[in-house]
Amino acid sequence: MTGVRQAPSSKKYRACHQKPKTIETVSSDNQTAPDALTFADLGLSPKVLAAVTDAGYTIPTPIQAGSIPHALLGKDILGIAQTGTGKTAAFVLPMITRLEKGRARARMPRTLILEPTRELAAQVEENFIRYGKNHKLNIALLIGGVSFDEQEKKLERGADVLIATPGRLLDHQGRGKLLLTGVEILVIDEADRMLDMGFLDDIVTVTKQCPPERQTLLFSATYPEGIEKLAKQFMRSPEQITVADSTEKSLIEQRFYEVTRPTRFEVVAKLLNHFRPVSTLAFCNTKQQCKDLVTTLQQQGFSALALYGELEQRERDQVLAQFANRSASVLVATDVASRGIDIKELSAVINVDITPDPEVHVHRIGRTGRAGETGLAFSLAAMYEMGAVGKIEQYQKQPSTWHKLDELTPTGKGPLLPPMVTLQILGGRKEKIRPGDVLGALTADAGFSREQIGKIVVTEFTTFVAVQRDIAREAMQKLNAGKVKGKSVRVRAL
Repeated sequence: MTGVRQAPSSKKYRACHQKPKTIETVSSDNQTAPDALTFADLGLSPKVLAAVTDAGYTIPTPIQAGSIPHALLGKDILGIAQTGTGKTAAFVLPMITRLEKGRARARMPRTLILEPTRELAAQVEENFIRYGKNHKLNIALLIGGVSFDEQEKKLERGADVLIATPGRLLDHQGRGKLLLTGVEILVIDEADRMLDMGFLDDIVTVTKQCPPERQTLLFSATYPEGIEKLAKQFMRSPEQITVADSTEKSLIEQRFYEVTRPTRFEVVAKLLNHFRPVSTLAFCNTKQQCKDLVTTLQQQGFSALALYGELEQRERDQVLAQFANRSASVLVATDVASRGIDIKELSAVINVDITPDPEVHVHRIGRTGRAGETGLAFSLAAMYEMGAVGKIEQYQKQPSTWHKLDELTPTGKGPLLPPMVTLQILGGRKEKIRPGDVLGALTADAGFSREQIGKIVVTEFTTFVAVQRDIAREAMQKLNAGKVKGKSVRVRAL
């Protein structure tokens, strides 16, 4: 088989700390494994395979094909692959398979996944719910912005899967509500971002409290020196799976525009009116810049939302749900707040401010043009930012393509409106609501077609469902008058 090795033998491996073995380097072109390898070839359990099939997937990505067979055998894995290559499923699927036997004890989780941000942690939880739907897994999510009491109740019930940000995890430990001595599998996800955000000491503290015989899975987009040191210190003969980042066939069209400080927001509006992208992620370097740009765009009739630090978890959930389901046209965010956001079919990225870090620039624009789709990346630069532009050119090993502002003229009729509207249902997993319950209420009961319903996201206490703009009012009325999962609900449009 070309590119991805066959599943390894079940021979026991030595528990020694040494430099990771590089198993293979595979190309990420098309994000599929070579030779039409399917998930059925990887050794996953029938229950997990059924959930994967129900989700519409048959062909694994290279990082999944390279990691899953080794992870199923209990080996430590060091996975290096860019954002958007399927790293989450690469550890979620084998973990669910390995958790089919045994149950967790109170305050002693069986597995622990460390994530750098709330958003990433919530996305991982969604993956466990989706692919573990045929299992009775107790999942606990420990993130900031949520009540300690609710989280402690989940820990007391015993967590088969514990997903946490380092700060909140250590807070629970400090309160004496959590023991890591029973952890069988430890996952350190987005490890390079963890180091960038200053979590190294926290990772070391947490890792030392887990049993030395545990399995450790570490995933990262890059392989800096700090990650190598972590691997040497805490992993046992890890198998390194590296997916080469293919930039030769980039589907992202980059355009640079020269602006002045007073005209920066004006140019953002011109870009939106000229290209009319369905969904745009705009990056600003400061929280205040985010707030000011959103205010300016909203005053001009754009559906724009802001994402930055200090937002309450409830507000963050609403913002991300609206943008992900295409009921908001523009999300304006800082780099820290946007980490972990994975929006499919993102039409455009706008660098409202040029970042001084060229690696961050590449990470920003890499949010568009994914999964074989084309994407637009616009960067606005004033004269005082040309030094940063030069660093980006050196990093990307290509010159910037500059365009004139007078090329930007309105190309559509009327305001740029998003195609969907988000309805918020007061009730979520706490009331045992599932996406299928909401879909059934809107299709079987209310009479709408499946095509008129968009993304459905169920959180702990609330549910978000996207519906086409032209049926939003009627859908809200019918849901308020009807029932979801046999119970009356309260619904409002965001």
